[in-house]
Amino acid sequence: MKKHQHNNGTQHEMHHHSTSTVTEPKEMGDHKHSTGHKGHEKHQHQDHANHHAHMVADFRKRFWVSLILTGPVLALSPLVQRVLGLEQAISFPGDLYVLFALSTAVFFYGGYPFLKGLCQELRSKQPGMMTLIALAITTAYAYSSAVIFGLTGKVFFWELVTLVDIMLLGHWIEMRSVLGASRALEELAKLMPSEAHKIMADGSSQDVSLEDLRVDDRVLVKPGEKLPVDGEVVEGETSVNEAMLTGESKPVSKKSGSQVIGGSINGEGSITVEIKKTGKDSYLSQVIDLVRQAQESKSKTQDLASRAALWLTIIALSVGGLTLFVWLGIARQDFVFALERTVTVMVIACPHALGLAVPLVVAVSTSISAKNGLLIRNRVAFEAARNIQAIIFDKTGTLTEGKFGVTDTVVLDGELSEQELLRYAASVEAHSEHPIAQGIVASSDGNLPVQEFQAITGKGAQGKVNGKEVKVVSPGFLREQGIEIADERIENLSVQGKTVVFVLVDGTVKGAVALADIIRKESKQAIGKLKGMGIQTMMLTGDNRQVAKWVAGEIGLDEYFAEVLPHEKASKVKEVQSRGLIVAMTGDGVNDAPALAQADVGIAIGAGTDVAVETADIVLVRNNPLDAAAILGLSRATYRKMVQNLAWAVGYNAFAIPLAAGVLYSLGVLLTPAAGALLMSLSTVIVAINARMLKVRR
Repeated sequence: MKKHQHNNGTQHEMHHHSTSTVTEPKEMGDHKHSTGHKGHEKHQHQDHANHHAHMVADFRKRFWVSLILTGPVLALSPLVQRVLGLEQAISFPGDLYVLFALSTAVFFYGGYPFLKGLCQELRSKQPGMMTLIALAITTAYAYSSAVIFGLTGKVFFWELVTLVDIMLLGHWIEMRSVLGASRALEELAKLMPSEAHKIMADGSSQDVSLEDLRVDDRVLVKPGEKLPVDGEVVEGETSVNEAMLTGESKPVSKKSGSQVIGGSINGEGSITVEIKKTGKDSYLSQVIDLVRQAQESKSKTQDLASRAALWLTIIALSVGGLTLFVWLGIARQDFVFALERTVTVMVIACPHALGLAVPLVVAVSTSISAKNGLLIRNRVAFEAARNIQAIIFDKTGTLTEGKFGVTDTVVLDGELSEQELLRYAASVEAHSEHPIAQGIVASSDGNLPVQEFQAITGKGAQGKVNGKEVKVVSPGFLREQGIEIADERIENLSVQGKTVVFVLVDGTVKGAVALADIIRKESKQAIGKLKGMGIQTMMLTGDNRQVAKWVAGEIGLDEYFAEVLPHEKASKVKEVQSRGLIVAMTGDGVNDAPALAQADVGIAIGAGTDVAVETADIVLVRNNPLDAAAILGLSRATYRKMVQNLAWAVGYNAFAIPLAAGVLYSLGVLLTPAAGALLMSLSTVIVAINARMLKVRR
């Protein structure tokens, strides 16, 4: 059996990457999610969101201040004055010292996040993008300052300030993208209202905070309000919008005995709800925890990106040093030119795009899957789902509804229509508690009044409907009465393993009704989509071979295993794996637990409000096999986005670093550090936008 582990302490989760470019990365990376009461969780997530927002605001402020100071720096720079012919108009005694003072302000104020990041990276012995940026701006500042105070050469201040401006702008835009992608937890936490109308012992209602609610308390939920808790409706009828929690777009009807989820929105009716779960046991809390675990769990592709980023840093520093040596020692260019090439190499090689390539996709895919009721518990297994070659479904409750219903109605003479025959049968069966009777009643469009109802022990029931004697009986009753029915349609229904009952009106057999576990209407569509993805589809069931064959034929399965006992399911999964196939198992997560654990990817379907299915890698909230196809499709799309982002980030650097070093100088192509910073920032934004375009396709 597989053992699933969630690496909650990973150094490469989404927030770490996003905050390696800001002022307090360790603090952000060490943030822990509270699993206490919902109100406490909400405050924790609000603090986390505020922290992100504060950092975005900090970069914005530093950018605008630096940009304002950049104007005078450009005006006072000798090179800019010479190009614009303004040497006489702007120069004044001590102007270079003013230039130095303004540039120093930009270097220390605008460059502070990068200088601090350099110290933290060196302290952790993990040089990265902060190291490259800080070395570039420090080299430019130190050399230019030395020129101001006597060293022979050219000042580099205008390049320095424009480089800082573009770096700050790039980081500001990047952080806004990251913040938008990582808000899943905060948005989920916001679903909960802050108060509830608690019903007191005397029947009155009192507004209390969620922390004051306990299991078995009762709360009143008025029309249009959010449900404050998970519980059971004990009074009233309404419809509830659960779209933000389960992805179910249609409002769900609720009445006495129905389960409701905290965070969903009440419709048109007032209801009284008895609390069943609070705090960390609630559905929403479990979803938040699963989303957090999935975002923090380490990705194999992420490991690759991290290693690539480290190597890129080493290459950039090496190429930067080599560039300085070549232009100075071999090409005999002046120091300012060689230094500018070196600074440009270090700037353009900053592995921002590479560092964000995977974490942003992880954050986006986890967020959108949670909003669609597709909950990822194991990130590595989710990534592996893209390689699935065969998927095995449990039949009952997964491909079928798990309850008896009418599948066929056969009329033996033309006197009654199918609807009338079914209505006569349902009218008699409405007085019986037998599962077959309930299945017939549920499938009929209405009942007629019945008189003289009487059960026929072990054989069926009878009564008078519209003055006619109607009997709904088993084949055994007909045999006892010596009645023979020779009809190929009915024989075929029996061969399919369906339960067949006969309807007699005034002693004459008027037709037959066949019942079976009803196939979900989405099952055939789901199987078609999976086949279109090149995945073999199979089914496990404890039912007899005839039933299994009928279900498999109806929905188009490639293969089925019938008469499988619960403890044998895992061995069947192993049998399919022994063919060399990568296998996903989809079941209800209870009696399918060993099979879910044995499979390469375990998918628990129809978990409803009980999302903590320990043996599953992925939990699908709704009883909808289409969601199994959706999650496998999302896995493939997520991997494609990761590969696209990695390819762009690596390819961009492979092209840009030689260009920055000046390999095309002889053709007149030369990048300034500011242009390099602009290209680097653009590559980061492209990666962020590409990640945000990820979608779930149902």
